[in-house]
Amino acid sequence: MLWAKFRLFMQRYWIWVAIIVGLTVSIVIPIWYMAGMEESVRRYIVGINVASLPWGILQTLVFVSFLYLLQYGGGFAQFKKSNIDSAKVNVRFSDVIGLIEAKREAWEMVQLIKDRAALKRVGGKILHGMLMIGPPGCGKTMLAKAIATEAGVPFLSTAGSEFVEIFVGVGAARVRKLFKQARQYAQAYGACIIFIDELEVLGKTRVFMDAFGGSSESNSTLNQLLVEMDGLQDEEAHIVVMGAMNAPEEVLDPALVRPGRFDRTIRIDRPNLAERQEIFEYYAKKVKLEPNVDLARLARKAVYKTPAEIENILKEAALIATRERREFISTKDVSGAIERIELGVAHRLNMTPREREMKAYHEAGHLLVIYLTHPTDDVFKASIIERGGVLGVVHPVPREELFLKDSVSLFADIKSYLGGYAAEKLKYGVTTTGVSSDFSAAMAIANSMVWNYGMGGNGYVGNFGVIPKTQLSEDLKEKLNGETQRIMHQAMQEVEQLLSAEAAILERFANELIKREELDYDDIVAIFLQYGKPPKSIPTTSIPAALPAANGAAAVPPPMPS
Repeated sequence: MLWAKFRLFMQRYWIWVAIIVGLTVSIVIPIWYMAGMEESVRRYIVGINVASLPWGILQTLVFVSFLYLLQYGGGFAQFKKSNIDSAKVNVRFSDVIGLIEAKREAWEMVQLIKDRAALKRVGGKILHGMLMIGPPGCGKTMLAKAIATEAGVPFLSTAGSEFVEIFVGVGAARVRKLFKQARQYAQAYGACIIFIDELEVLGKTRVFMDAFGGSSESNSTLNQLLVEMDGLQDEEAHIVVMGAMNAPEEVLDPALVRPGRFDRTIRIDRPNLAERQEIFEYYAKKVKLEPNVDLARLARKAVYKTPAEIENILKEAALIATRERREFISTKDVSGAIERIELGVAHRLNMTPREREMKAYHEAGHLLVIYLTHPTDDVFKASIIERGGVLGVVHPVPREELFLKDSVSLFADIKSYLGGYAAEKLKYGVTTTGVSSDFSAAMAIANSMVWNYGMGGNGYVGNFGVIPKTQLSEDLKEKLNGETQRIMHQAMQEVEQLLSAEAAILERFANELIKREELDYDDIVAIFLQYGKPPKSIPTTSIPAALPAANGAAAVPPPMPS
């Protein structure tokens, strides 16, 4: 083992060894030789060497540059990679929060790397490829580093974009070079991990009918990767290739994901509520938070956020606290960071008093409809301050992660979008142009319910969006469009009835927004409690009834999408 590591060291750093030895010899020998000379002769020789020193330095630099190019390929063959020892990575599974299923799969890979002999005794083959798929910032790279640390093997990291080049053959040369280095490390340490981020850039489906007759640079690079991974099956040195990507698996070439190459696929999803709270607690240790910061509430507000996004939220909150010259981060700072990232920077516009008032009633309408009728969403923010080009905003957040939406939730979304229009109409009898985006969102949902999800009340079931409209009869299109309008009218009617019944609360919230400009979750809940309307609890998952049919009869509940 020691001889293998020494050989690896000489293979990697022989240039520097040669330079150090050469410099040592060039200094020691002349000094030893001149020690026995007369003083005048020694001064003469030293003077000549000092005069020729610049030229000697230039020659040395040229020689060293030549050796560097010889060792590392130089020119277009050079690419960025990170050669990291497992001890320097120092990421444990305990540092990876959540990802229970992914860590279970990863731990199995660690055991295979540590005890390859046990698998061979039962006739099994070592896995040489593992693919991690998930949204950006969910911990794919961190999980790969944890595998390397727990297995105690070197970790070679690069990105798929580093293999992209316009010159044919360059990408393939970079692949060969990467795997050659991995074999050297595997021979010295028993195993090695190659991590390729953005694998979709390198491994996308090959095109065989392009302008170059199928021999383009991307095809050549991918072909070389396939050859190198096939060669791993016959080698004693254990090399594991890990790929990470954000795109769906379908974009990869089928030859790359067949058994024997990327043998295993791990799905990495966004953290759930409990995991988000753990992530907040993990990153909160790196900043100064006030003792009363409610991390559980922040985890609720940060629904669907990735670990990287949560880390960025706390960094942004630290900037807000620093800007306001405070030494500790408050809950308001973290909430402000979330709103700044999601909604944009706040700008106060010089609106007329009437515009300001109409905007307040508009946002109050949204607020009331969401709080009182929406089965899954809470209102964490209401504001009449311009953000991201929007004059005002109501920030609803689901109380829990939802992967499916039923007809009741979609219908509630439509009513939420219509709340601002209904409030303007109820208060002033006229409406503003600010309802345009609300109408667009509401009509898109209603159209999808009827045309795509089979949630209309007219008995038509199917995804009519996949059929060209030219192949649909005019009568069918008229009925589907009519059902879309019926849903819109029904939602509008229910919203108007609600706001008329709760006119006092509508007036209260509009006046509060005019006076304070922004209302946070605690402010909103406190006002509703004054009117005897506590916040809703997290609902249980159930299949709701469909919307009433046009004739008043109950429609058959649509099947939940799989």
